[in-house]
Amino acid sequence: MLNTLNSPQREAVKYLDGPLLVLAGAGSGKTRVITQKISYLIDEAGYSPKEIAAITFTNKAAREMQERVGKLMQGKSTKGLTIATFHSLGLQMLRAEAGLLGYKPKFSVYGSSDCFNTIARILATTDKQLLYKTQSQISAWKNAFINPDQAMAIADEELTHAAAKVYQLYQQSLKAYQAVDFDDLIKLPVELFELHEVALNKWQRKLQYLLVDEYQDTNACQYKLIKMLTGVRGQFTAVGDDDQAIYGWRGADVQNLHQLTTDFSKLKVIKLEQNYRSTIRILRAANAVISNNPKLFDKKLWSDLGTGDLIQVTAALSEEAEAESVIMKLQAHKFENRTKFLDYAILYRGNHQARIFEQYLRNHKIPYTVSGGQSNFEKAEIKDLISYLRLITNEDDDPAFIRAATTPKKA
Repeated sequence: MLNTLNSPQREAVKYLDGPLLVLAGAGSGKTRVITQKISYLIDEAGYSPKEIAAITFTNKAAREMQERVGKLMQGKSTKGLTIATFHSLGLQMLRAEAGLLGYKPKFSVYGSSDCFNTIARILATTDKQLLYKTQSQISAWKNAFINPDQAMAIADEELTHAAAKVYQLYQQSLKAYQAVDFDDLIKLPVELFELHEVALNKWQRKLQYLLVDEYQDTNACQYKLIKMLTGVRGQFTAVGDDDQAIYGWRGADVQNLHQLTTDFSKLKVIKLEQNYRSTIRILRAANAVISNNPKLFDKKLWSDLGTGDLIQVTAALSEEAEAESVIMKLQAHKFENRTKFLDYAILYRGNHQARIFEQYLRNHKIPYTVSGGQSNFEKAEIKDLISYLRLITNEDDDPAFIRAATTPKKA
């Protein structure tokens, strides 16, 4: 199987002499490297599947990785192999060690709206802007591994000082409800390992090798967790790309890539620069844009997929004019090339931009589906049902009790 990889990919898969950072440019086959390395660790390096954890950022990426590993390891056992998101792994750890932090194993995990409502009760206000700002500030503190007392000490203005007070009361409320929020799924395992060395040693022995996908998107708390789990051994492969760091707004710190070179003196760096997805023209345009970024590591993507078509940039006077132009071009291309609507995709930066495109697609009777948008779990009827299930598993979950007791409305 290694013969199907290019030279840097093969080197990344086979390297086991210490910590490894794989700088993987866009479309350079990073998922392939991770899945092939899992196979190599089991087949060639003597690791048991239960000693390996591959950590991703989304459930979709975890499912895709699981499927690829299943195909590679067809006919061989992968029982015990951990392929999970950071939050899923954190939840697994907390369920196992809940008692050490004063939680029951069946604690509740609050979604964003539950957290919002808890903060609203503490502040006794319906000012959504204030509530969202406070919620965001608390989340930022948790991602930076800052506890309520530390937040109070560093608060330098009226808003952050008030948010620090709410943070303290918010954490007390969560504990009373035997609940944690999404950010706690990373923060609490780090606190657990700082307070209980026995638990840390147990999980270090359990997870002998870590593979971390999209490493450039880790925040301070996630970096601490990785560092603690790998310990002095530093048996890990981190795959990332500073040019693809887009989650700074939610606490991700691209400097974590550079921090690896400081914290792990034996860190090896391998660059994946061959792009398998795009033509030369697209890569030239991308490299021209990326060259203006502040650089942590230098790399230059290249491709052998040919020059490719010219890139067209079209200016529009308004959102409506832009949508109309896109729909007209789509219909013209479809007519000229006798293609189907399912051969096309419209990409946009944020979900708020979808509305105008949907409007024009409907006006022209073009069938479409929207990828993303509101999660099913955010729908009122699903939340109602889940409140009953949460209450069954955790009788201390007061917000779930209130929702279950008032839905459906009683006469």
